[in-house]
Amino acid sequence: MSASTIAGFVGSGLVGLGLYALIVNPEPLKKLLAFNLIGSGVFLVFGLVARRGAVGAFLFDPVPQAMVITGIVVAFAASALAVALMLRLADESGCIALDPEGGTRLDDGAEDT
Repeated sequence: MSASTIAGFVGSGLVGLGLYALIVNPEPLKKLLAFNLIGSGVFLVFGLVARRGAVGAFLFDPVPQAMVITGIVVAFAASALAVALMLRLADESGCIALDPEGGTRLDDGAEDT
């Protein structure tokens, strides 16, 4: 097995693991982490596509590399926005889940004095 094949399997595994976590976990932060895991797998596969698509004097195809760099920046910005929205949700509702009836309250462990 070549290094490209192993990296392809790792990228596929990251996407599969992220999809599983996205479906199974109800908490918004875990869903965000799972979505970032999917993105990492996709970026790895795109990096392999850039390596295999090389022609001529270039070692790598620059178009998939540009897509990966742009995707990383967009994923970081989207993750920061999602965390800010989750913090706002926690401040407004006092709940860290999207379902207020089934979610964990932020003041469950606090004692009244």
